[in-house]
Amino acid sequence: MIEDFVRMEPGGDMDTKMIENGLVQVNGGGDAGELIEIHGRELVEIDLLDGNIDPYIGMEFESEEAAMIYYNAYARRMGFIIRVGNCHRSGRDGSVISRRFLCNKEGFRVNNKTTKRLEVRKPRAVTREGCKAMIMVRKENSGKWFITKLETEHSHPLGIPTDKGRRDTIQARPQDEKDKKIRELTIELHRANKKLAECREQLEMVLKDIEIHTNHLTKSIQDIVENVREIESEDHDYAYHAYH
Repeated sequence: MIEDFVRMEPGGDMDTKMIENGLVQVNGGGDAGELIEIHGRELVEIDLLDGNIDPYIGMEFESEEAAMIYYNAYARRMGFIIRVGNCHRSGRDGSVISRRFLCNKEGFRVNNKTTKRLEVRKPRAVTREGCKAMIMVRKENSGKWFITKLETEHSHPLGIPTDKGRRDTIQARPQDEKDKKIRELTIELHRANKKLAECREQLEMVLKDIEIHTNHLTKSIQDIVENVREIESEDHDYAYHAYH
């Protein structure tokens, strides 16, 4: 791109973005990186919404948020959780022009040495394992976003996390199942509406063809009737003159 890059340091400013009816908080790639919970689903194509397409270099998105929604759906399918990583900003206007989305087990936890000696704290589960799985998306001059870097291999087993721990561990909840069912029904409804629209379009084409054919047939019948009337009139005139 022509624009200059300005790298946002980990722990830098936090962007708060609204994706339709879902509020998503993102920040730098530091230890406190927020996980995302996405509810707005109309920004991406239905295939991307499903996350059924594996990521690849050059994959195109309409926006940074669309890329985030896709990677979150893909992560759910594969059995891991994503974290929003650091970004690059334009030196011209400060807008985000590239962003990394990471596995939540990326990096290693930094021990906090400022804890009081007498304070007894419960050991926290290890959630960072140095996993390098990620995608980097970059905004081009066209306004579209593309995957420019990609790592699909994880350094840990994949699966649905169920252990209790910090907020970057998701425990299965009844509400999650309800949300999943709602998403599935929404997808089915979208597909049904799409098929219905295709059938309606085909029906309109058939009706239009029938109308054209009917109009043509009506015109042909009118011409025949007129011809018959002209012939009858000529025969009547001929008969009249023949007997007078």
